[in-house]
Amino acid sequence: MIAGLLLCWNGVAAAQGGGAAAGATATANAANLRNAGIGRDTSPLNPENSLELIKPAEHREEEAYRSFRAVSPEDPKKKVDLGEAFLKKYPASQYRPRVYSALVAAYLDTNQVQKMEETGDKELALNPNDVQVLAMLGQTIPRTIAASTPEPEKRLDKAQQYSTRAIEGTLAFKKPEGFSEDEFERAKNQTLAIAHSGLGLVYFHRGKLTEAITELEQSVKLDPRADPVNYYVLGVAQHNSMHYREAAAAFRKCSEFQGNLQATCKDSAEKDTIAAAAP
Repeated sequence: MIAGLLLCWNGVAAAQGGGAAAGATATANAANLRNAGIGRDTSPLNPENSLELIKPAEHREEEAYRSFRAVSPEDPKKKVDLGEAFLKKYPASQYRPRVYSALVAAYLDTNQVQKMEETGDKELALNPNDVQVLAMLGQTIPRTIAASTPEPEKRLDKAQQYSTRAIEGTLAFKKPEGFSEDEFERAKNQTLAIAHSGLGLVYFHRGKLTEAITELEQSVKLDPRADPVNYYVLGVAQHNSMHYREAAAAFRKCSEFQGNLQATCKDSAEKDTIAAAAP
């Protein structure tokens, strides 16, 4: 059985491997919604939007941006290639914040975490209210912390701040015109699920299992099919809190997802079911 935080995190790290890493579905969904403009400050008072009104892009720049935006988030390598080429050719483009925002998800899906964080920070410097970038950074930073990570507490503080800002910003965000209530609610829930996952992971790292359980339960409630890692860490937190029945349920959910965690979660679910039945 999984005995502690270190062993758990080895499994989480394994789940990050490959282009189909855990969480890719959630980030792809978020990228689709970001392309639609949900989660961004669309006010005409936003300097980014104001500049677009008074300074149209040249034709070639416009075409390059349209080509970049047209790439499906399911092809993150192409998204990265076109995005990097665009920024190299048009480093002062008015579309730069939107390219940064889309590249965050693409870098995550291609396991370029350092580039993801650097690009995310550039985007947040231009648009501090990009809740989807805040949420993705808030979730990814604690997932990549290892024993060799320098100043891990500072990293966790940053992740907690980003996740909290993502939750606050998402809850305050108003539905844009042209979107149905269902579309908007789905977008909000996906972003909130990622942000609550980030907070849960921060608490888990710090050994605050009660708080971690609360946040991770909220995450899987908001978006139950998004990410097996959330169920896995939730199962470990429940197990280490001696809530074996709840741990078994979380591990069973995790085992429904194909991938590196499936066998471990299935085995853990069986063992916690036995532990829950013991007198």
